Amino acid sequence: MKILRFIKFFGFQALILSGLNGCAAGPVPVSGAQTQLSPAQMDRVGRRIWQNECGGTVAGLTSWNSGEDFASLGIGHFIWYPQGRSGPFAESFPPLLAFLNARGIATPAWARGACPWPTKAAFEADKNGERQQELRALLGRTVRQQTEFIIARMEAALPKMLAQSRNPTNVQWSFEGLKQTPEGCFCLIDYVNFKGEGTSSKERHQGQGWGLLQVLEDMPREKTVWQMPGAFAEAAKRVLSRRVANAPPERKEQRWLAGWHNRCDGYKRAL
Repeated sequence: MKILRFIKFFGFQALILSGLNGCAAGPVPVSGAQTQLSPAQMDRVGRRIWQNECGGTVAGLTSWNSGEDFASLGIGHFIWYPQGRSGPFAESFPPLLAFLNARGIATPAWARGACPWPTKAAFEADKNGERQQELRALLGRTVRQQTEFIIARMEAALPKMLAQSRNPTNVQWSFEGLKQTPEGCFCLIDYVNFKGEGTSSKERHQGQGWGLLQVLEDMPREKTVWQMPGAFAEAAKRVLSRRVANAPPERKEQRWLAGWHNRCDGYKRAL
């Protein structure tokens, strides 16, 4: 399925780039082609993201994780901040609702604004309330559209990553090579949802990021397209290990590392 029509939602009229010096050499051609997945592959991508983020449960579609000051909603645990809150992570739930509205899907009027639950305690107390039930029903029937939203975000990330990269040739090379297989597409789609684009200056520990940009910069270029998902998985584990090593001790990020590595190892499996 071509995703270009969704990219315009993010303000990009085209994603085909003119190419960078050095991209023509090596085993992976840089085509600039749009992501194409069959309907069945799209459904598998959505289910795997849902499993990764929510354990594949309907209850997990409305969550508020311990130690966080925002709600996490939908198959991608899209972030929604309460009134007056902000943080280092980009808010993604309001853009998802706007995306659904643009597709002709009605969303609750009360959800057009800040998250109405000010704290995790308030959120959990209302877990079975009318508003969260309404959200779970909406999110449970729009898995395909949420998957398309994540893919659109992944496609739209490339120009921003190239503009910031220390090694844009390698970033575009790796990005385009991964897109040539369904498994490689899943690496890009899931990781940008998992740890972001890596372009925000706020998402840094000791000046080093952990998003998709940093993983693509860390990948070797000698792999064939069929080897690239495995190379991506190993690069992602290195980047996440570096994040934990650089994190302030009080965050205790080591507790998450095994689970993060396990998720990355999943990129080596067939879609």
